[in-house]
Amino acid sequence: MPVFKRRKPRSYSQIASDIVYPRGGWWRAGTYVMHRMRRLPDQPHRIGRGFACGVYVSFTPLFGLHFLLGALMAWVLRGNIIASALGTFLGNPLTFPFIAVASISLGRYLLGVPGDLSPQLIFIEFSRATAQLWDNMMSLFGPGVAQWDQLSVFFDNLFLPYLVGGLIVGAPISIALHYLTVPVFRAYQRRRKKTMERRIARVGADAADAQNMAGGPAPHPRSGDSPRDISGPKMPGGDQ
Repeated sequence: MPVFKRRKPRSYSQIASDIVYPRGGWWRAGTYVMHRMRRLPDQPHRIGRGFACGVYVSFTPLFGLHFLLGALMAWVLRGNIIASALGTFLGNPLTFPFIAVASISLGRYLLGVPGDLSPQLIFIEFSRATAQLWDNMMSLFGPGVAQWDQLSVFFDNLFLPYLVGGLIVGAPISIALHYLTVPVFRAYQRRRKKTMERRIARVGADAADAQNMAGGPAPHPRSGDSPRDISGPKMPGGDQ
């Protein structure tokens, strides 16, 4: 039986609830992410690069693929893959409304798509597109007929502007976070190294004190003694 397995497994409703709002709150979840990142056994610039990759893909509307895309981007740029997964936590139910509004607004402006969308309307449009996509998938196994009108409107008015605007908005933010986090990781690793050196020195000093209290090291043979002189009494029949 695995040692770290939950005694009482979480239900699907608890897992979904933790995704929307963690039990300890988003502040505790963010603190946990930073704690895990600081303890990653890698070079600071690789950790910062991986974290920036995860942050960058969080600005895209490719929900469900952020972990995979962040890992792929970190692998291409030689960043830390675990840090990229942790970086995707920047995109969460608290930040997605702001990311979506900023990205779609910029994308619509650049693509010349008229109209503005509120966070509530964006959520509704995503829900409708997801429902129609699911119905089309189910039509492959039943009598239903696939319809693409809602998906076509959704792609032109939401998805494409979100993608274009998100790639532009996410670029400076991810780069800024990279340059802000690398010195933090470097300072943390330097401080942790000094702490470990002090602990090792303290353990060595304690071991030396314990040896001195036990009577000191064993006496070394004198320079005038030969190996035969310190090897004990001669045995009969041995070499003369």
